[in-house]
Amino acid sequence: MAYTAEIIGVGTELLLGNTVNTDAQDVSLLLSELGVNVYFHTVVGDNPTRLKQAVEIAKSRSDIIITTGGLGPTFDDLTKQALAESFGKKLVFNEAVAQQIKDFFSKRLPAVKMTENNLQQAQLPEGCVIFDNGVGTAPGCAFEAEGKHVLMLPGPPRECRAMLKACVEPYLRKLSDAEIHSHNIHIFGLGESAVEQKLRNLMENLHNPTLAPYAKDGDVTLRMTAKAASKDEAEKLMTPVMSQVCETLGDIIYGIDTISLENTTVGLLLERGITLAAAESCTGGLFSKRLTDVPGSSRAFAGGIVAYSKNAKISLLDVPPELIAEKNAVSREVALAMADGARIKLGADIGIGITGIAGPGSDSSGLEPGTVFVALTTKDSSYCRSPLLFHDRERIRIVGSSHAFDMTRRLLTGLSVD
Repeated sequence: MAYTAEIIGVGTELLLGNTVNTDAQDVSLLLSELGVNVYFHTVVGDNPTRLKQAVEIAKSRSDIIITTGGLGPTFDDLTKQALAESFGKKLVFNEAVAQQIKDFFSKRLPAVKMTENNLQQAQLPEGCVIFDNGVGTAPGCAFEAEGKHVLMLPGPPRECRAMLKACVEPYLRKLSDAEIHSHNIHIFGLGESAVEQKLRNLMENLHNPTLAPYAKDGDVTLRMTAKAASKDEAEKLMTPVMSQVCETLGDIIYGIDTISLENTTVGLLLERGITLAAAESCTGGLFSKRLTDVPGSSRAFAGGIVAYSKNAKISLLDVPPELIAEKNAVSREVALAMADGARIKLGADIGIGITGIAGPGSDSSGLEPGTVFVALTTKDSSYCRSPLLFHDRERIRIVGSSHAFDMTRRLLTGLSVD
């Protein structure tokens, strides 16, 4: 049987935007792995009447109802009461759970006096399966009634994630007769619409697996998903489609199931024992920041210099002042000189130079925002790109630094760089 699920996030703070509903994302990711179809996400405030209304709607269209939040000790934590009433169940005080709550305070929070309202968390629907909370006081629970499976999880993300892994996954795995498995194909160098155009015929004729593009700043991810009785069967469904996608898109694919473009690039640098140094202007150190976010990057990154002004380019990177005067600080020639300056000064194998106009206004030369030059040099070669970027300051910085990673990736894999 293919189950459908609805996730109901409970909490006024979610509606007000004070808290991001990451629980829904975490629950959805798990359900997709288990082959449970998630058709609806609902958010409702701390109001028992509206929560019951949401549950009644969920009953009419879902086999599994999962709530997050509203299991704590305060007066507005009413999820258990509302769902028990919706399904005609009584709340029963569980002595074992009450003792666990007391032990939690005495052993983990000895300096904190437990207030009596914490024992409200030991009130649970009759006959339910109790989900132990390994990192907090509010237990979760599950029961089956009226042909529906109802699961209640705590709202704090750390507690919710732990309970999903320890309790919810084994509970739901017994229900599902299929598994969903996915691969993420990461692309740089082509926009979402262009990727979709190349693969439209393929995507329109796919049913299992499916293929869908998702755009980020400068990147596109193709998510391939297959549903089958086992992981091996899902992989057999995806393998021929994966081959067709890779053949169609070629070297603009920078990784499959990788974390990011910078992770791919750092991995190549480490694998080949090659070092890199960077000189940045308009990106303001973002390239260096992204690179050093990757664990182990210290073995490949010699250092970075943020030379924002003309004087900094001259004094820190030995860019000739006459070159800036003749060509302008935002130019191919200066980007190449910056890359060389960083490479030579920091003793690296590869130098990166990025200069441009992030906006919102143009500089004294009259060049438009989005004018960016990204250079890469070695002792034997030099390359420079001048991508036309959108007039958005943050996007210009992100995509500009991404071009530097892509150029490095292509150099290290023997592909055309510029």
